[in-house]
Amino acid sequence: MQFEFSAGGIVYKGDADNRMILLAQHSGHHGWIFPKGHIGDKKKGELKEDAALREVREETGVVGKIIQQLTPVSYWYVREGEKIKKTVTYFLMMYLSGDISDHDHETENVEWLVVDEVIKRLTYKSDKEAWKEAEKLI
Repeated sequence: MQFEFSAGGIVYKGDADNRMILLAQHSGHHGWIFPKGHIGDKKKGELKEDAALREVREETGVVGKIIQQLTPVSYWYVREGEKIKKTVTYFLMMYLSGDISDHDHETENVEWLVVDEVIKRLTYKSDKEAWKEAEKLI
């Protein structure tokens, strides 16, 4: 059994009457997710906050500002016959700048969705759990 730790962001923009949420479609499994990635995979000793900001920028083309950390979510998956427990720390983020067409190869689509559409579009239970917490805060 292995353990993985990732960080990512739930990014919002707009005022309370016109709030939009950033979602990404993964180019491998094609699921709709919040952008996230491994902590420290590119820089030894990377902080989870730095990893979350980096992954959001790489996978969506968006620069965000961290507002607050959300409760980490965990799930199990199997890779090459080995069971892996993954824990993801998401941060609620406010959009600062960037263009969603400027995303990397890990993402095939990036969209801004109205709040009411987010839960319907998300593919995975762990992202839906994170969204429920984030939605209360925005």
